[in-house]
Amino acid sequence: MYTRIRIAIADDHEIFREGFKLLLRDQTEAQLVGEAENGRELLQLVETAKPDVVIADIKMPVMDGVDACRAIKKKFPDVQVIALSMFNEDSLIVDMLEAGAKGYLLKNTNKPELLTAVRTVYEGRTYYCSATSDKLTRMIAESKFNPYRNQPIVRFTPRELDIIKLMCQQFTSKEIASKLDLSIRTVESHREKIQEKTGSKNAIGIVIYAIKHELVVL
Repeated sequence: MYTRIRIAIADDHEIFREGFKLLLRDQTEAQLVGEAENGRELLQLVETAKPDVVIADIKMPVMDGVDACRAIKKKFPDVQVIALSMFNEDSLIVDMLEAGAKGYLLKNTNKPELLTAVRTVYEGRTYYCSATSDKLTRMIAESKFNPYRNQPIVRFTPRELDIIKLMCQQFTSKEIASKLDLSIRTVESHREKIQEKTGSKNAIGIVIYAIKHELVVL
């Protein structure tokens, strides 16, 4: 049974905050406990509303998302932060992750991905937006951001390593099955096991994990 996750949102555009409320309306696993127009208001909101997860726009007046995230993680380390961004803000997303955010979403996210991201970071794991570009994937993998630092060493089978390497080359499950002479179902089963081992929610997380741990050379 799900625990209802308390969420706070920060964005300087009211129209986006209203859209966000619509995405969360009538949700049984999450509830919106407050909203803010800038980073400074967000800090006050976190102190009073005590959310579990904060979703913050990176670009805001008065105090931006990066500085707000850094302040939140220093004063309220148990509060998880998700960065919100537009397209072409790759370096700012990396800055937000390095400031302590556990995930990021594009502003055009849909309800299923929003709820998956919230649940993932609430559980202490990292969520990478499914629409992540190749450029941003590499930037994150090569940045100081390392959510795997304190995790135990993961062992992969030779077949899992073959699949990881092909995933990093952007081959689909169908293409991987053809190259390795396996059924698509077998490949999908391996992918699920790899996601479980790496704590990833999608292929982007697996690729970042692989690059961070030097499982592949691209």
